[in-house]
This record gives sequence, C-alpha cells and structure tokens, in this order.
Amino acid sequence: MKRLTQQQKNFIDEYIKTVDGEIAARNAGYKAKNLKEVANRLLSDNMIIKEMNARLKTCICSLRVDKGYVIQKLLQIAEFSLEEEDIPDKEGNFTGKKKLRDTSAALKALESLCKYLGFNTRVEEGYRPAKIITISNLDDKKI
Repeated sequence: MKRLTQQQKNFIDEYIKTVDGEIAARNAGYKAKNLKEVANRLLSDNMIIKEMNARLKTCICSLRVDKGYVIQKLLQIAEFSLEEEDIPDKEGNFTGKKKLRDTSAALKALESLCKYLGFNTRVEEGYRPAKIITISNLDDKKI
C-alpha cells in the first residue's frame, strides 16, 4: 500500500493551517510553475483526503466541543441579536421607538446553524421563495 511522502504530509499540515491549496503547496516545498494545479491534484488524492479528515477529526475531538454546545450558542446569538431595544435620542432619552439589536449577526448565526445542521440550501421543485418584507411593514398577518 502506498504511503504519504513527507512533502505530502507537510502539504496537509499547511492546508489545515491556511485552507489555501496554492499557499500550502508552496509552504510544503513544491516547486512547480503552477502550484494551483499541484494543489488541485493533491486535494483530489484519496489518501491525502483520508489523512486530512483523520487529522481534522483529531483536532475537533481535542477541542472537546460537542454539537449541542455549538447549536446552543448559535441559537443564543440569534435570539439575542433579534431582541428589541429602545432607541435613545441625542441626549440619551428614550424615544419610545424600538429596533432590533443586530440583524446581520442574527442572520449570520442562523445561516451557520443551517449549514451546521445540514439544511439543504438549493432550491427544490415545488419550493416557493419567501416574500421579502421590511421590518417597518412586518405584520403577523403577512407572514
């Protein structure tokens, strides 16, 4: 059975650090005119993929972070970011108006949660895209 060379092992180490095949190939010592092709060839090698997956699994296990913890934190970020807060005027007095804390953070957390849970993001047959409405015209009857 074929074994990985030291240069291939170095490539794996560098790729895990940088997540950039071209830089990883250069740092691993490959000397080719087109390092992108070298990286693509290496990243399509089953032995390299298998070794990389094993190393990543070891790294993840050593962090001792379970899936439940990640899901819980992403939900907390989304919920906190979507809470309403009072809007103060220039003097610091509350105006009685409210706004969501940070919708971009909430959307990012929800997007990460969907990816983490493996929700399918491609459009399927029979799928109707949601209508986009702004917060200002948000109404329970429209949802």
